[in-house]
Amino acid sequence: MGHGLVNAKNAYVAILLLGIVSLLGDVVYEGSRGIVTPYLEFLLTPAFAIIFVGRFGEFLGYALRLVSGKLADTTRAYWLFIFLGYGLIVSIPLLGMVGIWQIAVILVLLERIGKAIRSPSRDAVLSIVSRDVGAGKAFGIHELLDQIGAILGPLIVAGLMFYTSNNYNLTFSLLSLPFIMLLAFLAYTYRRIGWRKAAEPSEAKPVKADEKLGKAFYVYTFAVLLNTVGLIPFELILLKATKILEPTNQLWIVPLIYTLIQGVDAPTALFAGFAYDKFKIRVLILPFILSIVPTFFAMANADLIMLIVAAAFFGLVLGMQESIYRAAVSGFASISLRGTAYGIFNTAYGVGMLIGGAVYGLMVELNIPYLAVIAYVLVTQASAVVLLLNAHSKTQTQR
Repeated sequence: MGHGLVNAKNAYVAILLLGIVSLLGDVVYEGSRGIVTPYLEFLLTPAFAIIFVGRFGEFLGYALRLVSGKLADTTRAYWLFIFLGYGLIVSIPLLGMVGIWQIAVILVLLERIGKAIRSPSRDAVLSIVSRDVGAGKAFGIHELLDQIGAILGPLIVAGLMFYTSNNYNLTFSLLSLPFIMLLAFLAYTYRRIGWRKAAEPSEAKPVKADEKLGKAFYVYTFAVLLNTVGLIPFELILLKATKILEPTNQLWIVPLIYTLIQGVDAPTALFAGFAYDKFKIRVLILPFILSIVPTFFAMANADLIMLIVAAAFFGLVLGMQESIYRAAVSGFASISLRGTAYGIFNTAYGVGMLIGGAVYGLMVELNIPYLAVIAYVLVTQASAVVLLLNAHSKTQTQR
């Protein structure tokens, strides 16, 4: 009995340590995301590049997980990947030292590559240390700490921008302090729990030769891809806010708008998860339809209030994307094929962001009329809903 309690206590300590590492990481990189857009604008980056780079970074962050996850499993060097991935967050404080937009763009992309390198390994270690308390609790606690960092970061950055009179270089450079804390905490976490060896993979049922992902899974994945292609990038919302706030010297408000996105995202993900457990895939019709709203407000001749409304709705959709879009994959793939299914799904999700970034970037660059933009959004989201219903009906007939 005592042994079990010790194991559980050790597990919670490990989960908390890994959670605090994530929290500190989020303070730095989520903090920076509120000002990367205005900073690139300040460095005279073309509008297309600002919007596209943000989405291309997301694409790399998802697609490269296929490679890094496979490498981590093969080499079993989970901690090496965790250290390397978190180490690349150094790109954010370094942004304070560059004055050329092309170099700034490379640093922004490097940070996203770091996320792709560390995420699968960190999740693997988290699932190993949490065996005595349950993976659901472990990932729940981890996600909570992660979101605290994601809200704290942009708030701290807004404060720094306000107190330094919108000095980007100083603000980015000051983010080296939480980055140093992150490295110190990561080293401490490794000393406490790094000795735990990864258990041999549990005896998952071998994949039967004839077992493959059904058509419904691919239809669902394509529906999510279309939904993501139609969703306005948050970088575009922040870019429009930057153009409004720059003349009045109130650029510190931009990271606050990003804080709003994160603040709406966190509770939405939780509520959406409960709704999904009750209503299953039908719940996804809601975020697909809501995906129209941010574009509707942000692409009108927007004033700041409309952009804030767009940001709040973007946060709602993002919260659902981060929870129930992924949860739904489990309904289409048997346990023995789930790793493959998530790999394909994450890559498709990243491709959707990439295409969306290119399309919206071109719309801004070419000054496409408002009605054409709205038509584009309505067509992509309506098609996504049709495919979603089709995937749902396929699973019903299979039963």
